[in-house]
Amino acid sequence: MKKTVLLSWSSGKDSAWALHVLRQDPDVEVVGLFTTVNQAFQRVAMHAVRVELLCEQAAALGLPLRQLSIPYPCSNEDYASRMAEFVSACRADGVSHMAFGDLFLEDVRAYRERNLAGSGIEPLFPLWGLPTAELAQTMLRGGLKARLTCLDPRKLPRELAGRDFGQALLDALPPDADPCGEYGEFHSFAWDGPMFQRPVAHTVGETVERDGFVFTDLLPQESQRG
Repeated sequence: MKKTVLLSWSSGKDSAWALHVLRQDPDVEVVGLFTTVNQAFQRVAMHAVRVELLCEQAAALGLPLRQLSIPYPCSNEDYASRMAEFVSACRADGVSHMAFGDLFLEDVRAYRERNLAGSGIEPLFPLWGLPTAELAQTMLRGGLKARLTCLDPRKLPRELAGRDFGQALLDALPPDADPCGEYGEFHSFAWDGPMFQRPVAHTVGETVERDGFVFTDLLPQESQRG
């Protein structure tokens, strides 16, 4: 039997590429996406992507989306409780695996594994251990298109906010920055590529600095489906 996989969808390039890789595995059936959403702001946690665009992504990917709404602020205990309830509901719906686009941070992987331990759902990490400089180039060659929605100004120049994830951006990264932003240098919004049935139409809004991070707002635009 195929693995029935629910993919953790951050809205960014790594989860998009993880979906692309999973869809090429004949033993896997991706049955949907799940995303943690900030209840107060109705945006994807950390990436700050609007829920409207999140839903547009799911539609363009041809997959159902489950939103896990989290209050702001949210204690670790409350988060763990909500996640446990969510995982239990997913298992009852027949999900056998949850996939994540993590690349190499061992503590993050261990956290995912602890959360799923004993739940009946197994974790998958389709991009784990891939050299990130090579992975970034593979994404670009494969046609993935994404835009930066958040960056850490302690690690990257502020003027990179809102830029396309492309060769020019990679060339502009400081030498100690990870090309895929795995250390939290930046987060992105994937809007086109081989995993999408159509591009996700959007426009670039204002850039603001808040809570120590620089955010570029992306606005929904009427879909230009042919």
